[in-house]
Amino acid sequence: MSLIKILFLIAVIGHIICGCCDCLITYVPGGKKFDFKQMSDNKAMSETFAKMPLKNINISMLAGCLALFMIACGYYGMYLWMSEFSKVYAVIILISIGIFLSFGVAHHVFCGVAEWFYVRMGMTEDARQAVVKFFKDTSITMIGCYIGLITLGVVLFIAVVTGATSLPQWACIVNLY
Repeated sequence: MSLIKILFLIAVIGHIICGCCDCLITYVPGGKKFDFKQMSDNKAMSETFAKMPLKNINISMLAGCLALFMIACGYYGMYLWMSEFSKVYAVIILISIGIFLSFGVAHHVFCGVAEWFYVRMGMTEDARQAVVKFFKDTSITMIGCYIGLITLGVVLFIAVVTGATSLPQWACIVNLY
């Protein structure tokens, strides 16, 4: 099996782990689900998080960081593959991976930290205000993460549409970005 295929396989496993981590901080034991709309209503938010174990949040943060590095392996495989066709596109993809990974890991941790502190601080109105401010103040990490991801997707799309790769142009239809 080639290195690129192994990197893609690692990324698939990373995506599955990341999805599980997102579920750990979104779905609370007892059937409740967190929704960002609740951030403006402490009563709704505290009812949702009433049975949230802190260990779920900790596991989500730690395993989520590992998952993002695994996902980046797949993107690195994409960089290696693109290097065969276009150095310019490949370098842009590599830079995008760095932006995605650095901002993405920080964002994943910050989301977990905000939730952890809200639960740990007793789910009070003061706790809600603190984590909402923290979330807003660190939202640049989310923006950076998605800028890296969108840039990677757009570059891949352009490379395929313009015929710079060995893929047929119709392959853009199955591009996940």
